[in-house]
Amino acid sequence: MLRLFLEYLEQEAIIPPAPSSSPTPIALLQARYEAHLHHDRGLSPVTGSRHWFVVGRFLRQRFGTGAIDPHAITVEDVTRYVSEQIPACSPAGAQLQASTLRSFLRFLWQTGQTTRDLTAAIPPVRRWRLVDVPKYLTPDDVQRVLDACPRTSAVGRRDYAILLLLARLGLRGGEIVRLELDDIDWHVGALLVRGKGSVRSHLPLPCDVGAAVAAYLQRDRPRCATRRVFVRTRAPHRGLGHPATVSTLVRVALTRAGVTAPIHGAHLLRHSLATNLLRRGASMADIGDVLRHQHPQTTEIYAKVDLTRLRLLAQPWPSGGGQ
Repeated sequence: MLRLFLEYLEQEAIIPPAPSSSPTPIALLQARYEAHLHHDRGLSPVTGSRHWFVVGRFLRQRFGTGAIDPHAITVEDVTRYVSEQIPACSPAGAQLQASTLRSFLRFLWQTGQTTRDLTAAIPPVRRWRLVDVPKYLTPDDVQRVLDACPRTSAVGRRDYAILLLLARLGLRGGEIVRLELDDIDWHVGALLVRGKGSVRSHLPLPCDVGAAVAAYLQRDRPRCATRRVFVRTRAPHRGLGHPATVSTLVRVALTRAGVTAPIHGAHLLRHSLATNLLRRGASMADIGDVLRHQHPQTTEIYAKVDLTRLRLLAQPWPSGGGQ
């Protein structure tokens, strides 16, 4: 909080800017790696910082507080880290840990910071495709969450607009964070969504969603330099910093509504939208278009919650002593 307060005073020219210090070697390494992820691999800055969270843990375990020398990383270091960290993770978390560390080691080798490719020291993590079942809310529970959001304050109206975007359009938390003022075309009622992998899509803007966003922009959004739609209510006024902020907002809304949910992140409302569309007769292709999936296989997981159609495929249980 003190750092944010000092940054605000600097922006308003109330205090002189702090003298800049030369970046540390680990800061330079982080900047080079995140630039590689952004420019060479096309990943978003948020994904780059998430990758560095895993990489930084590995470097701290290997070098502690001492100097970082990529040439000193050995196969044994990588194997030790993987054997200690991955068993405690979920299948998805273990896969993320392995792929992130493999990406970083490949980056070191390609840039000449190590003499050999150490990615082979990381075993592949087995994760069966379509093994998970989507966690979702019923339409009544989604409506309870929306109705329980207070709209008598600036924060409440901002949060209500965000919840509507999640529930009606199935936006991801990162897409909410990256939404800018110029992405809304009020003349035709359309929304430009900056999705994963720098993919941009256009979605229609429903009337209730547009009304909620317009009410927030007209009444509550503070005047600031950022073009982000949703900003912090407290100074310094800047865009929401991370998709985790949106997930926290959803978790608070669930608690406020008294809704017991299997998961508490922003993806809960996205899964709920897809499940509701499926049960109302929408095809997998239609759902994939709404959720902006790049591959049809990504949408196949929602077939598991289509109980009506699954009953048509289920075989009768054998009876009569197994005859």
